[in-house]
Amino acid sequence: MPRRNRVTPFGTLEATTARGALMGNRGDLHGADGAIVREARPDVLRRICCTLAEGPGGPVRFDTPGRYTPLFFADEAVALAAGHRPCARCRRPAFERFVAAWRRAGGIAEGVAVRADEIDRALDAARRRVEATGHPRTPVADLPDGTFVLRDGDRDAAHLVRAGGLHRWRWEGYDAAIAPEAGETVAVLTPAPLVAVLRAGYRPFVPAFAGDAAPSAG
Repeated sequence: MPRRNRVTPFGTLEATTARGALMGNRGDLHGADGAIVREARPDVLRRICCTLAEGPGGPVRFDTPGRYTPLFFADEAVALAAGHRPCARCRRPAFERFVAAWRRAGGIAEGVAVRADEIDRALDAARRRVEATGHPRTPVADLPDGTFVLRDGDRDAAHLVRAGGLHRWRWEGYDAAIAPEAGETVAVLTPAPLVAVLRAGYRPFVPAFAGDAAPSAG
């Protein structure tokens, strides 16, 4: 029986046999018996996406109360939609590219430090805005590649914006691209600060599409 530790573009957790390309961390989501009993913790602002490679601490532990709960993403576009940034430790090159794009998006001068904690606070604030007011709406044509959206009339399906088309996401992979309608406006799943990072040139690790894997996999 698979664990309920796979993350959707909606940020929710599901149980599936589908394998992930990246691991995630939102803190300890376990109950006393080791089962996952919550999808997030309001006191944990840091949401990161990590490599699957074994770290210096040894193999990942599952079902262990008091330790973080390993989560898994199909790819980094899904992780961004769920509000997770690259880990500054195990994915340092990707994190540095991410910070460079964050800096460009915010007009932050080169000499001014950008700290991971500041990014985490900004992403937490974006989550709270969505909880209070709902997902912002934007014309598809104005969104950068790597953004996840919801179409009117199909609100249960997340679609990835890529090369002018929309790819419906499934655990098994992405559907073929469909063309948005002229002037179509959509609800944007990816948090606004991360849409800005994508617009500023960050390329998420999406191995399903040839050529997307290399730039930000590390």
